[in-house]
Amino acid sequence: MTSDWFANRSNSPKVDCYGRAVADDISEFAPVTRLDPVRLTDRLAAEAGVRLEVEGYSSAGQVGAAYVRWPDGHRSVLTYAPGPALELCQATARNLEFARGAGVPAPKYELVVDLGDEVALVQELLPGGPPERIDVGLVEQMLAINQRMYGVLAGVCDVAAVPLYLTESGPGFCIHETLLAHNARSRRLLDWVHEVGTSVPSTMAGTDLVHVDYHPGNVLVDDDGVISGVVDWVGAARGDARFSIVVMRFAGGLPDDAANRIDRALDQELTTEELRPYWAALSLRLVDWSIRHFTDAATERWLDLAESRVD
Repeated sequence: MTSDWFANRSNSPKVDCYGRAVADDISEFAPVTRLDPVRLTDRLAAEAGVRLEVEGYSSAGQVGAAYVRWPDGHRSVLTYAPGPALELCQATARNLEFARGAGVPAPKYELVVDLGDEVALVQELLPGGPPERIDVGLVEQMLAINQRMYGVLAGVCDVAAVPLYLTESGPGFCIHETLLAHNARSRRLLDWVHEVGTSVPSTMAGTDLVHVDYHPGNVLVDDDGVISGVVDWVGAARGDARFSIVVMRFAGGLPDDAANRIDRALDQELTTEELRPYWAALSLRLVDWSIRHFTDAATERWLDLAESRVD
């Protein structure tokens, strides 16, 4: 984590060329722990009196999910939200109803249980499975579904706005300190993120319902490749659903034709000024996440993408 930006001083903390303190390590910002379904179902049984049988594990996503069966025989999906996240999960359950009312194939939350240091989430098992490939057809479907969320919250006043975290770290993601500690490129990106953040509000404006993690890994498709479900809605909130197009562009493993189609959608739907805070937010989110969870080589690739639209 050292670079020529660091200046070692015998009696002072390590700093970069702007005089900002740089940590020797970022262990305080550990990777997010993946779901342990057996441990979580045991906690549910012991602390909430709910017994679910674990039938399988899905490695999709960074947190993971498990397939579980209820005593009555029906199957659901188990995941969790770390930390004291009950209010967030209850808000998400309500937002799922708004999404379903707009024709979005979103699951219902069947159970939300506060376990103190984490919240167990059990949601409806939707038909279909993860897409085997990402192509322009899938992107077109995702764009069309996202448009259903435009204006969904018009007249609804008590749904929180999406925070951007451009001037301070988020709760477990969008961590600024990781970019500050990593290398010269990440610090330059962080400087740009801060610059953008000082020129825009801290939360997103708009009356759309925003799925803040809308990428191909969070959709399900049927045997014909038609999207049958959109999952992982934790954190969905009020704002500008065009933000989700930026999320799509930051998805890993996009083939060139799919990436180009998303780029055209960005250029058609967002002005340069409208795009800047959203691009900054996703650049921060994915570079931070990569630093903490992936390899240095992967982080360099995320930096390449982030820098492609830095002005």
